Amino acid sequence: MAETSQLLPFVVYRCVVGSQAHGLATADSDTDRRGFFLPPADLQWSLAGVPEQIETAEEEVYWEIAKFIRLALKANPNVLECLYSPLVETAEPIAIEILARRDIFLSQRVHQTYNAYVLSQFKKIERDLRNQGQIRWKHVMHLMRLLLSGAAILRHGFVDLRMDEHRQELLAIRHGQMPWDAVEAWRLALHQELDQAFRHTKLPLNPDYSAANELLLRARRLAASDHYISR
Repeated sequence: MAETSQLLPFVVYRCVVGSQAHGLATADSDTDRRGFFLPPADLQWSLAGVPEQIETAEEEVYWEIAKFIRLALKANPNVLECLYSPLVETAEPIAIEILARRDIFLSQRVHQTYNAYVLSQFKKIERDLRNQGQIRWKHVMHLMRLLLSGAAILRHGFVDLRMDEHRQELLAIRHGQMPWDAVEAWRLALHQELDQAFRHTKLPLNPDYSAANELLLRARRLAASDHYISR
């Protein structure tokens, strides 16, 4: 299988996500970079093939373009945030085309994906609290942020990464300064807000699979061109 060093030159989209993009960075926050790569056809078609995801020593993560698109269609929060990050560092023409059509990935699936993930994670957190008496406060903060983000996406049809309005409360959670009972009360209220946003959303029931498939095919044709392979 192709190695990371072979594939990094084919990263066609790179952006900053995480705390830096959310407006929640502290002095010890890392810079999280995510994006996608388009492997040349020779590597894609070879017996060795290419991985669906590559990571660097700097903890950068890049998905193979087809994997990225499939995750976006499923309303994966990490991938949707990539598509809407205001901190773009690399965007080659095919990536610009995808960004220009990023609304095709937004659908009512946001409700199920975001809601189910937060519920499952809070069950694990509550189990850890019972068994070990410990809470990963940073993780809790990001789960609360996902609920806020999910409701906003359903209401506005746009993924706004910035959390300026709730920065104080979220950082209080991050630093363990908000009592657990208060966190739980806010979480339950946010689930209700998410449900309400879902009932009134104007987003389509499903994403636009046809448009997404056409974008992928355009990328594959590019990857098979002599110009791309020899770059």
